Amino acid sequence: MELYTYYRSTSSYRVRIALALKDLDYQALPVNLIAPPGGEHRQPPYLGINPQGRVPALRTDEGELLIQSPAIIEYLEERYPQVPLLSKDFAARARERGVAALIGCDVHPLHNVSVLNRLRQLGHDETQVGEWIGHWISQGLAAVEQLIGDDGYCFGPQPGLADVYLIPQLYAAERFNVSLQAWPRIRRVAALAATHPAFIKAHPANQPDTP
Repeated sequence: MELYTYYRSTSSYRVRIALALKDLDYQALPVNLIAPPGGEHRQPPYLGINPQGRVPALRTDEGELLIQSPAIIEYLEERYPQVPLLSKDFAARARERGVAALIGCDVHPLHNVSVLNRLRQLGHDETQVGEWIGHWISQGLAAVEQLIGDDGYCFGPQPGLADVYLIPQLYAAERFNVSLQAWPRIRRVAALAATHPAFIKAHPANQPDTP
């Protein structure tokens, strides 16, 4: 498989975690989002791969080209079920998907670089942009803190879908100076992930395009 990725892209990061947890081999194809004049993702070669001009994109072993991290992760879960990211119980699976959706649909999009650049274009200064980021990340993580369990990872002794989404969001929180002090459950999960080989492998600091 080939993964079009950017080292600190939150959505790319979550796909890298899923691939690592499932112990799947892939070739990382870095797409520089800050290369002049407007990033490699906005140039014709990459737009020919993903017309939306965003990462990640995954080319499967069968040659199919997939976009959008939730769809890619669902594909990996269905195609390679031997290391599951979801529980067997239907209600538990819904809870795990709920946390993933909270992060992927309600938190991450609001601090996506395109949104932040639009805020700047509308005249907001960096202090206001920072307050925007902090507000939405804090609001989302406060909810996650109440939804996850008291032991192990988000929902038990093994990492799963919710952790795949949470850990990249915590990396973003660190980048944007959002403290995790108020959320002991989240800090517990973060500490566990920091020692897990799959999360270490997927971390932005360990990617081929890390500056």
